[in-house]
Amino acid sequence: MGKIIAVTNQKGGVGKTTTSVNLAASLVATQRKVLLVDLDPQGNATMGSGIDKHAVELSSYHVLMKKATVAEAVVATPEAGYDLLPSNADLTAAEVELLQETQRERRLRDALIDVIGDYDYILIDCPPSLNMLTLNALVASQSVMIPMQCEYYALEGLTALVNTIEEVKGSLNPFLQIDGLLRTMYDPRNRLSGDVTEQLNKHFGDKLFRTVIPRNIRLAEAPSHGLPALMYDKSSRGAQAYLALAGEMLRRDKAISSAASSPAAVSEV
Repeated sequence: MGKIIAVTNQKGGVGKTTTSVNLAASLVATQRKVLLVDLDPQGNATMGSGIDKHAVELSSYHVLMKKATVAEAVVATPEAGYDLLPSNADLTAAEVELLQETQRERRLRDALIDVIGDYDYILIDCPPSLNMLTLNALVASQSVMIPMQCEYYALEGLTALVNTIEEVKGSLNPFLQIDGLLRTMYDPRNRLSGDVTEQLNKHFGDKLFRTVIPRNIRLAEAPSHGLPALMYDKSSRGAQAYLALAGEMLRRDKAISSAASSPAAVSEV
């Protein structure tokens, strides 16, 4: 059974799409089968995966509106190696159209049930806002990954996001957890980076990924070539950081799985 992770932060420009694309490629490099769901009308994850969003016939819009199944809409990304549920500007209409529908918050969850057994990981690249699309992602997911820059306003926005996650957990998805906070565009020379890291450690502890994603020109260049950084320049600091993130995530999941199946845990059930 695959693990579904929403990559989200209502603040734009923090590296959500960069993280979604590069983490998907890094997990594939560890022999995991991955589906990347582009749930942003901008379609940046689609283009960054080497798929022309303007040429897409079926997209996440059609899946949310029950006009296609995930299996029908998924496309392969030959270079990156993961499957992709693409997106384009059509998805903008879904926000309005879903308001008229019943069970609108559960559309994505219901659609992914049919394919969750086909993948080890399903990553959802969310739009930079707390809207109906993001709500669908949170209801469909078991966990949330929050990419964020180490700056003052990021901490302020983080409070609103954590509150939203708790509300969704309380009313729509009791299994939702914060998988981890990921520091992106990290500059260790910046004193503020250290101050924000200290605050994150204080409030989130082991929910803060030890891996940090540095500012890296190769990460910025790769999308224009329709490639994850791992395929564009495997030796770059950015590509290596996402490989390290995949490794850290896999180790965490293995530890959680082992703890859940231990004799002590079983006896408590």
